[in-house]
Formats: sequence, structure tokens, C-alpha cells
Amino acid sequence: MHSKGTLLLNRTEISSLLTPDEYIQAVEGAFQAHGNARSLSTGLLHIDSHGGEFHIKSSGLALDRTYVGVKCNGAFWQNRERGLPYVHGGILLFDGENGIPLAFMDSVEITIQRTAAATAVAAKYLARPDSRVVTICGTGTQGRAQLRFLKRVLPIERVYAFGRGEESVGRYAAEMAAELMVEVTPISNLAEVARQSDVIVTCTPSREPLLGAADVSPGTFVAAVGSDNPYKQELQPELVASSILVADILEQCARVGELHHALEAGIMDTKDAYGELGEIVAGKKPGRTSESESIVFDSTGTALQDVAAAAIAYERAVTA
Repeated sequence: MHSKGTLLLNRTEISSLLTPDEYIQAVEGAFQAHGNARSLSTGLLHIDSHGGEFHIKSSGLALDRTYVGVKCNGAFWQNRERGLPYVHGGILLFDGENGIPLAFMDSVEITIQRTAAATAVAAKYLARPDSRVVTICGTGTQGRAQLRFLKRVLPIERVYAFGRGEESVGRYAAEMAAELMVEVTPISNLAEVARQSDVIVTCTPSREPLLGAADVSPGTFVAAVGSDNPYKQELQPELVASSILVADILEQCARVGELHHALEAGIMDTKDAYGELGEIVAGKKPGRTSESESIVFDSTGTALQDVAAAAIAYERAVTA
């Protein structure tokens, strides 16, 4: 995998370079660096295409070495009918001190893992430490990753699985129960089990809210992961406004996240958000302060996460 020029890494190679715990550590470090003003500016560009869309995200981190990364992901729903993956993409990693392109790597594996890692990091600071009951909305690849990563930071014992298609949800429940040795129950009434849950994760492409304020009990941690463009929405604005809102990147959430919809509804201002996850990880603001706080983590996905993971993948690859 080593090259004297720009390194090329495919998904299989990347999957062998980082463990789940290392993703969590890398993402937590990225948010901490951002909270301590050791990140470069973040960028976001959305391009609508014929039957799909492209997300372009960029940022940099001042680690032992300064890295800058630009990721472009293309998402096309009809690819499944074509026998192709729903998402394709790549990350271009640069030396942030001289501009040399260090690596071009497949972005799919990193995106899946760093997204779930961000939820795990947020849960460490924002969920109740004794959280045992989790509802996962969305039973695809990301729904599986979310549960795997949450299980590494919380004492999960019972899981409710909600998604599209009885067969696929049932398969998710059976496979994840066997893999993680927890009770996983497929459900069709989301509101009923949501009120029994300590943690709720929404990771769907929904354009209509799945949960409202009445569906979430006091003390619940909600990670809203699916809203990464202005059209997607998983939470009613009233739920967002009535909860403590923590953003991954506040400006980005105001453009494309659940905060965006609450702003558009006129029931919140950006100053109503509690703050960014990086501020909490860096110790600038406290995380959860009481058992009764309902907290929403608006996770739109940041290039900070991509750069942190890509930098480790690159460093491991060049020494392999």
C-alpha cells in the first residue's frame, strides 16, 4: 500500500487499518481539537444531480502534523436497482503545511464508521451512564454500525429496531442480537417504544419527522443522524426546541440539520442551541448535568471526523 507519491487506498484496505475503538478515539480527539481551536475552517457544499446528490465536506486538524481533507460522496437511490452501492465517494488528504496530496482513499468505510463513532462519543457525554434501553430507527448499514458503537460505551441490554420492511427489520434484529448478545425486538409502533427508551438513534433518509416531543421521555438522549441535507428531517421542530440541542458543527446544523428545520419553523434561534459537541469534549461546557434532561445531538457529519480517521489510515498504511 505504500507509495512515494499520492497513496491510493481502497475500502478493503481501509477496513483493516482502524478498529471501532480507534475510530471512537479519533473522532473524540477531532471534536476536542475543534473545541480547543486546533481545527481549520469547515466547508460544506451540496450539489443536486439527476436522481441523486453530492455532499462535499472539507476541514483540517492541527495534530502532530497538520492534515487537510476534502470528501465528496455521491448518493443515488436508484443504484440499488442497478446492482450498485447507494453511496460512492472519496477523500483527498493533504499535508496542511505544504499542500502535498498525501492520499486518495475510498470514503464509504470511513463515513460509516466515523458517523457511528460520533454518536458513541456524544453518548459518553450526553446520555445517562446507566442507559440500557435503545431504539434504533433505520436498520441498514448505518443502523448496524450505530448499535455496534453504542454497545462499546453504554451498558445496553435491550434494543428496539424500527425500519422499512418487516423482513429487513426482522433480519436486523436476529443478526444484531446474535452478534452483540443483547435482546433486539423488531417493532412497528415507534412512539410506544420511544417513550420506554433511554437512547434513541434516528439514521434514516426520512423527509418527514419520525418523532415528536410527546414521544420522548425526560432524560432521553436522542442522536439525530439522518439529516445531512436541507430536505431530510427526522424530528419535529417542537422536539428539537424543547430539548437541549448539541450540534456537531453549529453553522452546519443551521444549514442542513434538525436545527435547520426548527429555525425555518421560527421556533428557535441559533443562540438557543446549547453548543457544539467539541466544546463539551474539550471541557469548555458541561455535558449532561441531570437525570431529567432530554438532549438532542444534531449529527450532520463533519469533515473533522473524516480527516481524523483518514490521517490514521494514511499513517498506518505508509508504515505497513
